[in-house]
Amino acid sequence: MSADTDITAGSLRDWKLPMPGADADKEVRGHVLIVAGSREMPGALLLAATAALRAGAGKLTIATAASVAPQLGVALPEARVIGLRETPDGGLVADGAASLYQACERASAVLIGPGMQDEAASAALVRLLLPYCAHAPLILDAGAMCLVRDGFRFDSPVLLTPHAGELAGLTGDEKEDIAAAPELAAQRAAGDWRAVVALKGAVTTIAEPSGKRWRHEGGNTGLAISGSGDVLAGLIAGLAARGAALEQAAAWGVALHAMAGEQLSLRHGPLGYLAREISGEVPALLRALAAH
Repeated sequence: MSADTDITAGSLRDWKLPMPGADADKEVRGHVLIVAGSREMPGALLLAATAALRAGAGKLTIATAASVAPQLGVALPEARVIGLRETPDGGLVADGAASLYQACERASAVLIGPGMQDEAASAALVRLLLPYCAHAPLILDAGAMCLVRDGFRFDSPVLLTPHAGELAGLTGDEKEDIAAAPELAAQRAAGDWRAVVALKGAVTTIAEPSGKRWRHEGGNTGLAISGSGDVLAGLIAGLAARGAALEQAAAWGVALHAMAGEQLSLRHGPLGYLAREISGEVPALLRALAAH
């Protein structure tokens, strides 16, 4: 794939995802770990985790606030659940959580961030877990991205998924300037942070520190709904767990997310479908893309 490549159904078919053999077990399909949620926003983790499984990951572990861990365990019977101590502001605390460190070390891909609260606690948690995740692709979404606000640079494969407003908050740039030149904003952030950056919007730009960029335009306004970004983060994590490189997982995840929105709009109209419905469209879309 070359720089500034448009992400289309055709380009995805030429950039095939890793596929397990007919006799592969769940271990071969990858183990995704999602550290996310809070007592006020447990649903964000549910959305991301469901999407990761719909993208084809074989195993799932979730780590979340102890106050909501049992309920999420019931809602996600496919998952192992780790309950974490909480700060007074609803943040997650991983100090001394040996089971979480072990889960990081065993994971094929790790997603941190959807639905997390308490920015200081979120930054501390990501810093603490980075050494345990260095072997695996790491996706930072929502509150977990705050780590880079102070100029942090990564030494292992990491993807960040901001929209223009979030990128403005992380860089200090004006949101309007980012929206006017998203390719340049994403590329600058990727170089500054030494990370892959997926700058989300009506046109999504994926940029690598090396200078390569991918561009996707598609979907519909119905995707601009609460929880939609959590689903996208989960799709990317699930694809990365299967063995896709971060830039490939991001490209496929963005495209599948948009295609799912298009399918839902045909049945429900352009507005009014729910984020929880997006990931249910993904397995059929994956099959259709693989069949041609």
